[in-house]
Amino acid sequence: MNQNPLITSSGEGDPKATIFGIPFDSTHSYKPGCRFGPDVIRDAFNNIEIFHSELQVDLETVGIEDLGNTKHTVVASEMIDMVRKITKELLEKNRQLFFLGGEHLITYGTFLSFPKETGYVVFDAHYDLRDEYADSKLSHASYLRRIVEERGTENILHVGARAFAKEELAFLREHQIKTISDKEIRQGKGPQILKEYVSTFDKLYTSFDLDVFDPAFAPGVGNPEAVGINSRELFDMVYSFENKKITGVDVVELNPTYDNGSTASLAAKIISTMIALNLSK
Repeated sequence: MNQNPLITSSGEGDPKATIFGIPFDSTHSYKPGCRFGPDVIRDAFNNIEIFHSELQVDLETVGIEDLGNTKHTVVASEMIDMVRKITKELLEKNRQLFFLGGEHLITYGTFLSFPKETGYVVFDAHYDLRDEYADSKLSHASYLRRIVEERGTENILHVGARAFAKEELAFLREHQIKTISDKEIRQGKGPQILKEYVSTFDKLYTSFDLDVFDPAFAPGVGNPEAVGINSRELFDMVYSFENKKITGVDVVELNPTYDNGSTASLAAKIISTMIALNLSK
């Protein structure tokens, strides 16, 4: 790690959650800059209320360990190897792990370090199932295809896609990847479908690409897509994780250059809520 931690915690005892940032965005093609996301998310976290009345959890009393950021690299394979090594070491501490992006390719490094039986739920406007993008197989637009090739599709649920290539849709259908569509979310079906899916897993990893939100709620992302879900729809689904063990969480694609503060605030709220949900079991 190459940077001082910025998230403060007054909690006593052993930390319940560990956070580190991965400032990588070298394969980003539209609006690069999400390598600056981790520190902006930290700043937002330190300026939101972290008492969760519904769950009766006050994070002011919970230890949160912030390890700072990994060193910056522009080489995708180097980033992935580095992140896998760190993640595997941290898993031995048996704490809830949070990864702050950076672009979505970081998930290829983090998630595959978790046990194979871990359920994977990703919220994203895009499928990220291209075989390659910009002549690279290691890309934010192809990370999920790489995961499928290594681990299969049995434990994967994709939530909220509304923008994708024909190639991706064909791959999705061929491999029968489970989804909750943008339309199903608008119809109010998202929370129940998600609850039924996660009921089959003892442990979960969740990935939040902030472009799953409509740009009206989250303008500060690398690949904004119009006609998306709102923040309430997302958090209604998030509460479907109550009583489940969430072992890993990543929050990716925050681009501070285009943000007005709302995207960072949502990212911080996601982190706060996922910690609280894990402690409320």
